Formats: sequence, structure tokens, C-alpha cells
Amino acid sequence: MCGIVGYIGFQEASDFLIAGLQRLEYRGYDSAGIATFDEDAAVRVAKTVGRVKSLETMIRDGQTPGKTGIGHTRWATHGAPSVENSHPHFGGDAKSPDVAVVHNGVIENHHALRSMLEAEGCVFSSQTDTETIAHLLSRNLKKMYAKYGRVSPGEMTVYQYAPLIEVLHNTLSSLQGTYGLAIMFRDFPEILCGARLGSPLTLGVGDGENFIASDPSPFVGYANRIVTLADHEIAILSRNDFRVIHRDQGQINPTVKELAVAENGVDLGGFPHYMLKEIFEQPESLRNTLRGRLDYDAATAHFGVLRQITPQQLRQIDRILLTGCGTSWHAALVGEYQMEAFARIPVEVEYASELRYRNPPIDANSLLFAITQSGETADTLAALREMKRKGILSLSICNIVGSTIAQASDGGIYLHAGPEVGVASTKAFTSQCLALGLLALYFGRIRHISFEAGLRIIKAFDELPDKAEQTLAVNSRIREIAEKYADSHDFLFLGRQYNFPTALEGALKLKEISYIHAEGYPAAEMKHGPIALVDKNMPSVFIVPRDAVYDKVLSNIQEIKARGGPVIAVVESGDKTIESLADDIIEIPHTDDFLQPIIASIPLQLLAYHIAIFRGCDVDRPRNLAKSVTVE
Repeated sequence: MCGIVGYIGFQEASDFLIAGLQRLEYRGYDSAGIATFDEDAAVRVAKTVGRVKSLETMIRDGQTPGKTGIGHTRWATHGAPSVENSHPHFGGDAKSPDVAVVHNGVIENHHALRSMLEAEGCVFSSQTDTETIAHLLSRNLKKMYAKYGRVSPGEMTVYQYAPLIEVLHNTLSSLQGTYGLAIMFRDFPEILCGARLGSPLTLGVGDGENFIASDPSPFVGYANRIVTLADHEIAILSRNDFRVIHRDQGQINPTVKELAVAENGVDLGGFPHYMLKEIFEQPESLRNTLRGRLDYDAATAHFGVLRQITPQQLRQIDRILLTGCGTSWHAALVGEYQMEAFARIPVEVEYASELRYRNPPIDANSLLFAITQSGETADTLAALREMKRKGILSLSICNIVGSTIAQASDGGIYLHAGPEVGVASTKAFTSQCLALGLLALYFGRIRHISFEAGLRIIKAFDELPDKAEQTLAVNSRIREIAEKYADSHDFLFLGRQYNFPTALEGALKLKEISYIHAEGYPAAEMKHGPIALVDKNMPSVFIVPRDAVYDKVLSNIQEIKARGGPVIAVVESGDKTIESLADDIIEIPHTDDFLQPIIASIPLQLLAYHIAIFRGCDVDRPRNLAKSVTVE
């Protein structure tokens, strides 16, 4: 959940650390801090509660000089947001610490380790699990000196850190849980160390400088090459070199890749907020998800990961499991409707947090798709690994190439939606729904969908990005509606069939960024309880395309109006029937039923955005949330 960065090179470290933390702030923003080594290898520290902007203001006076440093932006787990609990944390003597650590993840046995260290005389200054790692490193460093003698700075090269590697391995072997770490040692100011287990960590390879970060976005404009660490790997970086050592394999030759994130992918591009930018990027993100995947000649979809599985094998699949968390779970519900309609395969949608602890009846003919934007979601990763242990073919649908879940799965389908910085997911959700629709077509074509039907479906896919572009034209109208309802305390979101998941997602978006209580329901279920809440102060948002249950939803709207409840209706362009029923109308283009959630979710995203703005909320950094949920 937290963001970590590290730098070693010829420039002032704090410049990169602050810029990098600002790009990683979506991962947590309860507090922030950096530590650097000055010319005398003394540690300089700056910490603050709140946003990275406050930290940037704090260090403008140059109080953290140095060419090596680490930084952290925090989503609080152990201990409340405070200066004491903010990272970096230090090991050894409080006045002259010999280790500095920043950490993303959770150490599950930190209570036992803390008790052991306190019994040995360590004095803790925070409530965090991370400080345990710092003191443990310091303890093992002292043992290393007793075993090998003290080594002066500069006497070792990046090739020859066997004693220090032993310190790192001994420390990491004591930890139970997950970690992505960046570590500085006072006695070795010429190197920077990183380690990973379960939490993402990437190296940036520069020219005379090297970098560490939770994901590659901080490297844009600084380094063009990256190395993604795998579990149980540590890295030792100097200014001009780096080495990667695996716990079991020793030194390895990692794959160096080109950085795929464009600079304009991580800036605001003239928009006031990332969320609004990413909403407006959806026509292009949908095009990118479609690119190269439509096959008119065979009237089907292409997925490289499925080419290794024969159609005969895929026809044996008799059950599909879709799992995810939050917005990804809502996309999975859309996928359930699509898969069952096109492929006639039974589909079950499971919360990943529940699936990891369940023991559902599964067999060799089952197939799992783990759905995640970040590719790092802890619950989804655990559920995927549990299904793999049971011998189930387990594939992933994610947005981040080289992410933990992409590597852990038997194969991955990438969304290619581009960087999503806003904490509330928008373009990733619509790309997930689209990818699942393409999968539904693929499975349908190898089972029973005709060539002509496949072509009709492909045509609907092809037209989708342009329809998303048309939908964005409702932005100014939605802003007017948002101003009207911004002071409401409760909302209902209601839809049927494909648009029941749309209602759930619309309610979640509003909750996430405006802090208004909102609930999503199948429209027909509203009268089985939620209607008791309806009054003149509780708006209901209906998604009402002209589909098979159109008349049924009209009846549900009338039930709300009979109780005096305001109605906001998302309807297809030209629908005059609902004008007399709804208080406010939002028009969207007509599209096929199975793609309606993609188009209908866009105005709901805009509604949540504008309501949050009118309420003075931070739409990109909503309270208590983080984008990449790497803790259980």
C-alpha cells in the first residue's frame, strides 16, 4: 500500500525522492519522509504527517543534502499517522543509527521480533512493524562485524558484498509476511540495497545513477531501463552498477527491459485531476485493449496466452471462476453475464478475500481468471496461488506488465489501459469489462456462436471507443446535476441484468471519493428492503437502456416516484418515455446489451467526480484509501 523510492548517483537525492514520491502518492498519503547521506555519511532526515507536498516544503531549505537516499509515502497499517510512525525507520543507536529502512508490506511476526529485540536492549520509537526490520538489520550487522571484522567504506565493490548479503539474508529469513524494502547502511554509503517478497520492487537503471521504486512511474524522465525484482531477490546498487542475488540461486543475471511508461502518462496533461483525465482517456484506453485482438477472418478474438491451449482443451472447460476485489469484482460480475450469454459456461464470481480461505468444489476442468488493475492486490494474489496449488489453470487479467500477479499466474491478459494514478479506478474498470467481453466471444466461438453472430459482436466492439467518446459529451450536463445533489447524504444506484454491476460500481465510485453513503442494487430488489429509505432527500440513480427489461425498470422508477424520491436516469439518446418520470436525464449512445456497463459507467464516474468536487473532496487521494492494496 505504501510507496518507496531510493536513489544513488551524482545528483542531489532529494530531488528524485520528492518527485518519485509525488508519483507514488496514490499508494498512500498518510505521511511521508526521506533520509539521505551527506558528505560525511551522516544521515539527514525529514518526515511529516500528510501529503508529499508538505514534505517538499519542509526540505526546501536544503536540510537533507546527499547523493544517496530513500523515501516513503505511507498508508497506515501499524500505528496511526504520525511523525514517529512515518518512514524511514532506523536501527541501532538513536543518535547515530547505522541502518535506515523504508518498507511496503506487513511483517506478521513483528510482535515476537520486537519482544526479542527489546529484551536485548533495543529502544523503539514507533508502533510500526518496519522499525523491527531496521533494528534486526542493525543487530545482524553487529554480528557480521564480530565475525568478519569491520570493513571501511569504499573497500568493497558492488561485486564483493558477501558479508553484507549474509546480513540481509539472515534478517529477511526471520521475517514472516510481505516486504518491499529500500535500505541504507551508514558504514556503506556507496551502496543502496533493495529486497522483495510479495510487495513490488523495481530498479531503474541510469547513467551514473541507479534507482529503486515500488513501480516504474518515478523513473520517467530519469531512467529508460528497468529491472523487476522477483520474490526472494535482493539488489545491491552503486552509482555505476547493480547486482541481483536470489536467496536460493545466488547472483543472477536479471532481464533489463525498456521503460514502457510515457512521460505524458504520469502527468495531468492539462486536467485539474488525474481522475478526470483518466475518465476522458477511456476512448483511447478501450482502443488499446482492443488493439490486435479482433479477428474478422475468424469472427473471434485473439489472446496470445490462450494460443498455448488448444480449442479442444478449452472446450473441456466446464466451469470458470472469476475473482477480484472492489472494482475488479464488479468487472467480474459483468464478465459473468457476458461469459454465460456467449459461451454457455457456468461462471462463479468470488471475492478474492473470501476465495483464498474457502475450499470450493473444483476439478481439472475449471479455469480461474484473477482480475486486478495493479497486479499486486494481496487477496487476489493469495486466491490465485491457492487455486494453482489445487492444480487449476489460473490466468490473470491485469494492467501492469511484470506485476506480481502477472508473474504468478499461468498466463496473463494485459489491459494496456495505461497508467492509472487516481485512486478510484475508472479506465481500468472499463478495460476489464472489455477484456472479459472479448474472452466471452472467444469462448463462445469455440463452442456455439455462429460466424455471423461473431461478426456482429466484433462490429459492436469496434464501435465501442467512438461511443465512449460520444458519452463524454454529457460532462457539462452531469456537472449541473451534481451541483443539485451534492448535499445529499444517501444515494441508491439501480440497474438490471448487465447493469446491476454498473449500479454497484456507480455506488462505489460515489462512496470512494465523495464520502456519501451509496448502495447499488438490482432494480427489482429495491422493493425488498431499500425502498424503506426512500424519501425526498434520497436520490436514486437508474441505469435504463432500452433492453429486454426496460419496461420492468420503468415500473421500478414509478415505485420510487410514488414515495417522493428524486430520480436521475441514465437513458439511451432519444428516449422520451422517461422524461415524464425522471427529475434529471443523462443521455448515452445506444450499444449492445453486453457492452452497456462500459458506456453507462462513464456518466456515473463523472457524477461521482463532480459531486466530490462540489463537496471539496480530494478526488485523486480519497481519505483512508490507497490504489494498490498490498495488505490483507
